[in-house]
Amino acid sequence: MSELKEFLLPDIGADAADVTEVLVSVGDVIVEDQDVISIEGDKASMDVPAAFGGTVKEIKMNVGDSVSEGQVVLIIEVAGEATAEAPVAAVEEVAAPVAAPAPAATSELKEVCVPDIGGDEVEVTEVLVSVGDAIVEDQDILSVEGDKASMDVPAPFAGIVKEIKIASGDKVSEGSLILVLEVQGSAPVATAAPVAAAPAPVAKAAPTPAPAKAAEVVTSGSIKASPSVRRVAREFDLDLARVPATGRKGRTTKEDVQAYVKAQLALAKSGGGEGGLQVLPYANIDYSKFGEIEIKPLSRIQKISGPTLHRNWVTIPHVTQFDEADITDLETFRKEQNAIAAKQDLGLKISPLVFMMKAVAKALHKYPNFNASLSTDGESVILKKYINIGIAVDTPNGLVVPVVKDVINKGIYDISRELGEISKKARAGKLTAKDMQGGSMSISSLGGIGGTQFTPIVNAPEVAILGVSKSAIKPVWNGAEFAPRMMVPLALSYDHRVIDGADGARFITAINNYLSDLRTLIL
Repeated sequence: MSELKEFLLPDIGADAADVTEVLVSVGDVIVEDQDVISIEGDKASMDVPAAFGGTVKEIKMNVGDSVSEGQVVLIIEVAGEATAEAPVAAVEEVAAPVAAPAPAATSELKEVCVPDIGGDEVEVTEVLVSVGDAIVEDQDILSVEGDKASMDVPAPFAGIVKEIKIASGDKVSEGSLILVLEVQGSAPVATAAPVAAAPAPVAKAAPTPAPAKAAEVVTSGSIKASPSVRRVAREFDLDLARVPATGRKGRTTKEDVQAYVKAQLALAKSGGGEGGLQVLPYANIDYSKFGEIEIKPLSRIQKISGPTLHRNWVTIPHVTQFDEADITDLETFRKEQNAIAAKQDLGLKISPLVFMMKAVAKALHKYPNFNASLSTDGESVILKKYINIGIAVDTPNGLVVPVVKDVINKGIYDISRELGEISKKARAGKLTAKDMQGGSMSISSLGGIGGTQFTPIVNAPEVAILGVSKSAIKPVWNGAEFAPRMMVPLALSYDHRVIDGADGARFITAINNYLSDLRTLIL
């Protein structure tokens, strides 16, 4: 027996998309996960796989149709269970009252989706399981990387991997389907029954190969793009071979073309006319002719953060204000508190950075124009009512900036614990995009490494950043004599479009006063 089943368009991550190609025909025998249509939305193109196998009886959409989640794609004839009248085997069968083997525990198929990862789209770097694997709850099944961090995604429950719905290089976000797991339930009670010899099993038909996709015509060796993307490229007289592809299976999407064109226009604008950058390209030098060399690829974080830093440095008019704060009394108090924490076995250590965070939070509260972001059109300033401090953390893979939330309302012990936890998470590569969002202002501290001063780059869309260098004992005139004092160099960089020089001086002076006299932090 057989039945007709509707295959509906699954969640495509957008309100609507256009059908660019139908990849099957009526009468085709298809298998589960075989691509059946190609679609394209505003930002991406993708192939839609069948959720089950069978024979295509009807096709409910055509090239050019606008479709959305839940629409019928195909009607598929699916084979049903064998009936009681099924032919018996040719060999003689002997029925006997025997105990039926205990049936396997009942099971169900459950989907595993990407959990909350901070709201951003991330790239799959590695799938850590295979079809048929038996996995346990909290076992890592997937590695992903976002703009500034990488993380492993754990399984929310145990089971056997039946299907893997993503691959390395795919872009995913919260709710994207990762796996289908077979989860065991309770076993039914075994019964005794007469058993007949089973007929020989029927060989499973080999999967039908997916038909060739016209929308993935390869040109220049390896370019994959839909007809609409190629049409846009022709309109701009653009060679697709020059456009970095970010789509599924290496496809060039409409978004890729738009981003490339915008970048080229921006480059042309910055390089021409009065006031343009007008920089010459680097010379292509063969360094090996001067001696032995080694080529080391940049880490993913470096590849992503490098262009961001370059953009921030070039587009933000930086001003850097320098000062030194007397932290002699602060250091005495800090060491006393660490001794108390050790005696009480609190499991924490208070660092000077914690006091820097409290001082910056206090200054942001006093000068709210620093707790702001410039609107994208440059016409207004967005003032933030929350105070969250980003902390630059040096990791084996590069610099990341996790954010400690609500610093203004937290005590020294609470901040110390949270700072320790988030720093450990950063160095282990476990930060999520959510951990690095929502900053009011950042602090970059090199005090544990060395140096006397540096000019930190503003971490846009924030408008200011505080650089902290290594403290040192210096002679300071107290009105009667030079006395040894512990001084820490500070460097405040800010966006001059939002902050003027006078406010910059007031802000760093406020931080200096808070650090020099801890009593002012509680006023």
